[in-house]
Amino acid sequence: MKRCCEGVGLPCLFKGVGMASPRPPKYLLVFDFDETIINENSDDSIIRAAPGQELPEHIRQTFRDGFYNEYMQRVLAYMGDQGVKMGDFKTVYENIPLSPGISELFQFLSKNHEMFEIILISDANMFGIECALRAAGVYSLFRKIFSNPSGFDKRGYFTLGPYHSHKCLECPANMCKRKILTEYLAERAQEDVEFERVFYIGDGANDFCPSVTLTSSDVAFPRKNYPMHQMAQEMEKKQPGAFQATVLAWESATEVAHYLQEVLKKKC
Repeated sequence: MKRCCEGVGLPCLFKGVGMASPRPPKYLLVFDFDETIINENSDDSIIRAAPGQELPEHIRQTFRDGFYNEYMQRVLAYMGDQGVKMGDFKTVYENIPLSPGISELFQFLSKNHEMFEIILISDANMFGIECALRAAGVYSLFRKIFSNPSGFDKRGYFTLGPYHSHKCLECPANMCKRKILTEYLAERAQEDVEFERVFYIGDGANDFCPSVTLTSSDVAFPRKNYPMHQMAQEMEKKQPGAFQATVLAWESATEVAHYLQEVLKKKC
């Protein structure tokens, strides 16, 4: 993995964090963050800290599809100009509601942590994710978090950078989750850690890209009727069998917990 600030040019940036497992677990569990762990898009949520809880039209008009990271850099610069500080952002992140059933899923994972290696891949930002996970009391469950580097500069402005560059035509310019997941699995294999199965929990179009690489023994858990789920259904219609992983859509993450519980029972 690249060093924290390599190629970004922003001060005080966080890129990846982790905790080592005492022994190799059997399963890799991959989480998305926005509208998966939390029940909102955190980039939208932080607008609650802006004056009047809205952005001026001239900022909103700069959005370009596929370049959301650059857009959010402009949003954060505007909010810094308006005097929004770290504590204001932290308060918002800590109070974003969790998605239905996520607390129960985390309770299950906490009790069975030796069986799962858990990572998070998100196109949000490191500061916001860490605030939310710590507030929920689940930060220590994650071996690694992959997200866009963020921090606060000498002015106290919230700064954001791209995670990496890539050649995937399906993903935003700043992040391809397929590239991150593929490289992570290769890195763990070099460390003699190979997983029996991979479980991927997400909701968005950028979660569909990595889920296409899953094998027939793996499971994709798309949030029901969100883009990831819709894209998996469309692929199955157009190219039956092309999407190899089992697809189990969820409305409450308790459904994911119940499935994983059954997996563990069968191994006993």
